[in-house]
Amino acid sequence: MELSQLKYFEVVAKHEHITRAAEELHIAQPSLSKAISRLEAELGVELFDRQGRNIRLNSFGRVFLKRVGKIFLELENGRQELADMSGLEQGRISLAWTSTLLLPRVLEGFLSIYPNVSFKQIVATTLEMKNQMEEGILDLCISSPSVEGPGIVSIPLLTEEIFLAVPRNHRLAKHESIDLRDAAGEPFISTKQGYGFRDIMDGFCKEAGFTPNIVFEGEVASTLINLVNAGLGVAFMPSPHKREYSVPLPKLLHISNPECRRTISLSYLEGHYLSKAARQFCQYIIDYFR
Repeated sequence: MELSQLKYFEVVAKHEHITRAAEELHIAQPSLSKAISRLEAELGVELFDRQGRNIRLNSFGRVFLKRVGKIFLELENGRQELADMSGLEQGRISLAWTSTLLLPRVLEGFLSIYPNVSFKQIVATTLEMKNQMEEGILDLCISSPSVEGPGIVSIPLLTEEIFLAVPRNHRLAKHESIDLRDAAGEPFISTKQGYGFRDIMDGFCKEAGFTPNIVFEGEVASTLINLVNAGLGVAFMPSPHKREYSVPLPKLLHISNPECRRTISLSYLEGHYLSKAARQFCQYIIDYFR
């Protein structure tokens, strides 16, 4: 059994499609099919159910995929550990960060100390972050709510107030504080379903006794703010302290009921080896928010 066979299996299992897997691996489709068949023959079981051109990972394949994922995770951990042993204070950190407005200032300070470190930011839903952390794709997650799961460590960094952002000429803009029920009939602008901030927002509205009327879903905070400024709806928005915005802010209303706050946490998988660069960044960001 060769590592190339295991890699081929992992990619085919991801796509459940030989042609797409062959394209990603840059090999011929017949060669990939033969490699999977040889692997199954060596294991003594079929890993996929085949119906014509369609393939589906079966129960044997799902069990084996978990083991293969652990093999590649251990290899990556070993590579990073050897790099640390050689005394390198450089590296690449894969990071999922849902609070993107805080990112530039934190990275600026860290990179001024460790200029040789590079980052790969991944935008993902809460479930995707959990899965990618378990697969070893992600080193760290900074999110709200925190990523939860077996072996996942979460460290609270800060708790901040959530406001209701309304256009400056909105009927509610004359107030400084409102009960969230007063906005029950308003069109809402929000992040997409599955993202942590959307889950928090839906929870606030449920506690206030209504389901929000979502008229626009997006990902970029500045886009949502621009839509509020244009009068297309209202939106939940975190506290602007320690943030830099490139667009004018709408009117921010304190929500007196229910209490609207969120906690941002740093999460990582306990069994995943963190490089020296990742460990340095963990300590830096914990100290930053103390």
